[in-house]
Amino acid sequence: MRWVLPDHIQDALPSEAEKLERLRRRLLDAFRSHGYQLVVPPLLEYLDSLTTGAGQDLKLRTFKLVDQLSGKTMGVRADMTPQVARIDAHLLNRAGVSRLCYCGSVLHALPSTLTATREPLQLGAELYGHAGIDADIEIVRLLSEVMRLAEVPASRIDLGHVGLFRVLAARAGMVPEREEELFDLLQAKDVPGLRELLADVAEPARSALLALPALYGGADVLDEARRCLPDEPEIRAALDDLSTLAAALADLPISFDLADLRGYHYHNGVVFAAYGSGSPAALALGGRYDSIGQAFGRARPATGFSLDLRELALHLPDATEPGAILAPAVANEALQVAVAQLRAQGEVVMTALPGHEGSWKEAGCDRQLIERDGRWTVGALQGE
Repeated sequence: MRWVLPDHIQDALPSEAEKLERLRRRLLDAFRSHGYQLVVPPLLEYLDSLTTGAGQDLKLRTFKLVDQLSGKTMGVRADMTPQVARIDAHLLNRAGVSRLCYCGSVLHALPSTLTATREPLQLGAELYGHAGIDADIEIVRLLSEVMRLAEVPASRIDLGHVGLFRVLAARAGMVPEREEELFDLLQAKDVPGLRELLADVAEPARSALLALPALYGGADVLDEARRCLPDEPEIRAALDDLSTLAAALADLPISFDLADLRGYHYHNGVVFAAYGSGSPAALALGGRYDSIGQAFGRARPATGFSLDLRELALHLPDATEPGAILAPAVANEALQVAVAQLRAQGEVVMTALPGHEGSWKEAGCDRQLIERDGRWTVGALQGE
């Protein structure tokens, strides 16, 4: 049973690996064209560095081990966002705006859903150093562009604001344990559970929290929120931010869900979730997280998004590109010239090996080089 992998861990076979690599190159090239510079954080770090400021949910998802050199506790990264924040705050130490992107495997102690992998291939982009709403607009537009390039255009991008939840939870006097329970109930839109939990909470915080699950839909949701939520400066500012986004991104499939708070442990402003056609779960998540860099010496303004490249690739159509061309194993100068020319044109040319007993079609070939009158030309694969 040495070939059996752990639950929710799987290999990427040639067709999937090819799809993943093409998608990775395409999207990283898109990031580069927008000025986002690639960084490659390490797979392992000391646990404190990986999880500081990121919340209890990330700590529970992180595999832990002891470093044999130092004796300190280390972790296998479960999310690259804190690592990139460390790079910006501590290593680059730039005074102005910094745009960074990344792509690499992360490891989860438990799968996020029954069908999810525990080894997502996380790809993302982060913008540091600008606290204005223009940075959030840029990031949401970049996400939309990335999904379009991946041939999985966003069918819906839900916007929310963690500031609303934080203000209302504080007004309700929630201790951390009850705040976690409140968060879970809001995510599930469990109104009966919310009524029970908030039974002893004073008005207007109680009614405002009970109203959040129903505040989802088009831009009119923001008008309804202004009517039913307390008229406080922090709430007005959060709704103003969402209104600005709605106007600036009117050409995108923007909607609102004021109870969707995924990642609220380290987000502090606008949050968003992007969905593709036929996908019940969000394909990308993001938002503003201005305080996470404080643990590394600089609390820089920050906003960004990430997605699982493996999950995104599942929604792509299978490639219909031609297979490889088989070249015979003969010492022939004209043949070598023909092979070099074909490879320069982007064709895959596979050289036959003497004594091969398998099927070249199975190896990926659908054509072969044939000599006719001293010239090598591409023809149909023979003898398969």
